[in-house]
Amino acid sequence: MLKVLAACGNGMGSSMIIKMKIEKILKEMGKDCNVHHASVGEAKSQAKDFDVVIVSHMFAKDFNVPEHVKVVGLVNLLDENEIREKLGAALG
Repeated sequence: MLKVLAACGNGMGSSMIIKMKIEKILKEMGKDCNVHHASVGEAKSQAKDFDVVIVSHMFAKDFNVPEHVKVVGLVNLLDENEIREKLGAALG
């Protein structure tokens, strides 16, 4: 099962919306997933336990993660097309 972490600045509403969009897109892609959401601060300490972290491109470089963790930086966190494109590329 694919473990995904959606992170936003404060971990409240927008990360929940991103989480729901990611779940929808991964379902469309036929991927079995477990998606969590958190603030960027929380996500930095939790990222090592996930396969993919999705965050604003402004914070992506701040994640120091093991090689197996893919950090996806988004310009528009709510753009389903961007999420689909970049998540698809990260998953190969």
